Parts: sequence; structure tokens; C-alpha cells
Amino acid sequence: MSTKITVVVDNISDNGMCGEWGLCLLVEYKDKKILVDAGASDLFLENLKKLGFNVEDIDLGILSHAHYDHANGIPAFFENNSKATFYFREGTTANCYSKKKIFKKYIGIPKKVMSKYSDRIKLVSGDHKLMDGVYLIPHKTEGLENIGKKERMYRKTPKGWKFDDFEHEQSLVLDTDKGLVIINSCSHGGAANIINEVQKTFPDKKVYGIIGGFHLFNKSDDEIKEFAGRVKETGIEYVCTGHCTKDHAFGILKEELKDKAEQMRVGFSMEF
Repeated sequence: MSTKITVVVDNISDNGMCGEWGLCLLVEYKDKKILVDAGASDLFLENLKKLGFNVEDIDLGILSHAHYDHANGIPAFFENNSKATFYFREGTTANCYSKKKIFKKYIGIPKKVMSKYSDRIKLVSGDHKLMDGVYLIPHKTEGLENIGKKERMYRKTPKGWKFDDFEHEQSLVLDTDKGLVIINSCSHGGAANIINEVQKTFPDKKVYGIIGGFHLFNKSDDEIKEFAGRVKETGIEYVCTGHCTKDHAFGILKEELKDKAEQMRVGFSMEF
């Protein structure tokens, strides 16, 4: 039975639908519909309708990480879907910031979403099995706070400011007919690290593909080529990326990865 993934929100508008700086994907896995993130606004509701989906039919939601461009649509989701639980990574809270010059700007989830919708949100830890063939996997790579330092991303804690180690980020892993498919919407912890994390978590399975943003929009050409080389080394066969990868970086990835690479856009769908 095939697995289908549809891009509901991405930076690139297409198929008569608007885009925004954010991401929302709809996964159809067996008889379940899983929403991954909800974009930066309620735009996902309009796009879902245009794509022929009813938001009430979605069975569960996944928050990939605690940033506004993936979480701001969640209140609208809860107001329009009466049944689905949204799964957040344990440690998620309204405490993510980025530094611009000397100022720290809040980039986190809606500040009251966890208290207002506490009955609809479930916090998960470790490797979490959602159902047969569907898993939530946390980062297992050490030293990710060094990436937070480089990206000038912070978390505000009771002990003061800390570089973000992305403990609030998680991968949705689907066991498909072609092998494991990873969804990680921004891959702040590094897409090559994420692929390796999943390979180590499921040593007896083949990792076929990864889908999501790779946070390459602010990287140099040499860094993007180096990244492509690390992805090649994993042996993965399929890469679909958009959002925080952006066009320039995708062009370089396409040159390096050839037919393995596809670009996201609103309405684009993949089957495995």
C-alpha cells in the first residue's frame, strides 16, 4: 500500500494556491491522515480545502520543532478539528529566539498554545511509536548547541540564555514500500546527522528518502556543496526539499544530487 505526502504550505506558490514562509505537509499512511506542522498562519486551511481534504478528517498532528513558521497555524487547526492530538517533543515550550545584531527576536510557538490546548497536545520523549510503521525520533547527535551558536539561535531558560541544541526538534519516520522515509521540516540538527540517526535507530532497515527544509538559505556555495557530499555518503536515494533551503541552495543541490533531488512547492505530492 503506497504512502502519499502532499505539500500543503511551502514558500513556493503553485497549483493556484498561495505559499508563505512556513511548512505544512499532509501524510496519508494506510488509513490515517497525519498533519506535519501547520505553517505560519491559517493558510493551510484554505490550501487543504483546495487540495480536496477536510481538516476534520485529519487523525493526528506532529510539530517538527518549536518555531512560529511551523506552529502558528496550530490554534486554527484545533478550532477546526475536534479530534486530533498534536504530538510535540518533550521540552517544547515558548522559549526560542534568534539574535539579530544585539537584539533577540522571539521565533517560537504561540505563547499560550500549550496552556490553552493542553488537552489536545501530547509531549513525547525518546523513540516514540505512533502506530505500526510510524515513529517520532529525537536528535541523538552530540554537540548540536554548536549549530545553535553558529545560527545565532537561543533558548531562554530559568538558568539564562543557552544556545539552542534543538531538543525540541523531531523526525517523523515512515516505513514505506521503498524503505524508511524521514520528514524533518527544517533539519536544524543537520540533515546528514538526521539520516545517520535514523539509520542507527533502525539498523535492519533501508533509509530511502528525506523530506523537509535543510536550513541552507544562509549558507555559502561551498557549505552547500559540502552538505550535498555528506548526504551522498549516507547512500540515501531520494531528497525532496524546500522552505528554508530556498532556490539558490536547491539549484546547487540539484547539480550535486541529480535525479535524487526534487523541490517542494504548494500542492506537490510524493508517493512511496
